[in-house]
Amino acid sequence: MDLVGDLLARDRRTRETALVTADGRERSYHDLITNGYKAANVLRYLGVRTGATVAVDPTPGFHTTLAFLGAGAVGAPVRFDPAAGIEAGDRVVLAPVATAAAFDPAPGTNLAAFGGSPERPETTHWEQELWSENPGTPPSDVAPADDAVVGPDRAFSHRELCSTAAAAVEAGAIDEGTRVVFRLPFSDPPALAAGLVAPLSVSATAVLAPPAGDGEPDGESRGDVAVAPPDADVPEPRRVDPSSVGSAAE
Repeated sequence: MDLVGDLLARDRRTRETALVTADGRERSYHDLITNGYKAANVLRYLGVRTGATVAVDPTPGFHTTLAFLGAGAVGAPVRFDPAAGIEAGDRVVLAPVATAAAFDPAPGTNLAAFGGSPERPETTHWEQELWSENPGTPPSDVAPADDAVVGPDRAFSHRELCSTAAAAVEAGAIDEGTRVVFRLPFSDPPALAAGLVAPLSVSATAVLAPPAGDGEPDGESRGDVAVAPPDADVPEPRRVDPSSVGSAAE
């Protein structure tokens, strides 16, 4: 696998569980991939094309996952920092409705909100557009060397994310029956690769842990492998340190 968009291949649409969100809700591969197509088409409707940056809230969740997958499918790098996206003039900025209400985007930036209906009519209601969008496969022209994520220090290509994901699969002995618990924000690119791309790449289950005080795990084991910093006291029996697998993949 060389592209994030490869995760959305039509022949991967099964009834097996792909994603478990912090509220415990499960989404199958069929549901996640179909909605990934819809997310890609919403982004295209909002003007996103290959190379245009999409800023997304970094909190792991269903809609932020869809935005990442949809952007990857159309060749748009993702910046997991909406405020920085507003400042940089990114093509689309996606944030929770309360956060989006405080933003004043410049012309050329389309603001979208999820988690409720936005008050301002010029702000796109993400869920409303998503549910009504065409689930057809979006056209794309993406190369492995293209940027997939704009990190705080540098950009990460599709190839880098996929290589880190492959290293995480090996380090964590991840296979179809594995539940990988994501205990970091999406704004950490190696963690994103290890905690989301890696399990999805081998038809395993990515589990998005609920927020806990001071960033610490909540004490309840939610799977087999935790993607977490090396000093975190995780309840899962195995751990993948994203910084280590990221270094190994370089």
